[in-house]
Amino acid sequence: MKDCVFCKIIGGEIKAAKILEDKDYLAFGDIAPIKPGHTLVLPKKHVSYIFDMDKELLCGLIEACKPLAEAIRKVFKPKTCRVGIMVAGEAVPHVHLHLIPMDKGRDLNFEKSDKNTPFEKVQEAADKIKEQ
Repeated sequence: MKDCVFCKIIGGEIKAAKILEDKDYLAFGDIAPIKPGHTLVLPKKHVSYIFDMDKELLCGLIEACKPLAEAIRKVFKPKTCRVGIMVAGEAVPHVHLHLIPMDKGRDLNFEKSDKNTPFEKVQEAADKIKEQ
């Protein structure tokens, strides 16, 4: 979809702190992270609603999250030893999952997102995750 910001990232029109990319999925650092390591994972195929995805694409999306969550947990060492996963999808109408290192349950709160995070900080976090 030509007006979708995530499709523009997939197409290389907008830069992103990429962590994982294969033929079907892309993961990159959120530019307004709730916490360092906040990662978005999405299918490259444009689908606006998660439950409109076919089973294969949906299962693949979840499978793509598993090694990323392990890397995020290893790098950022959240106090709960957990990485939260959330589907919100209102800001960008392209299916995407949020992976967020959790020190406490309240960490899954978009009111805490830092919209002033410099891209360099997002890239630094993404590079640490990618190295794992």
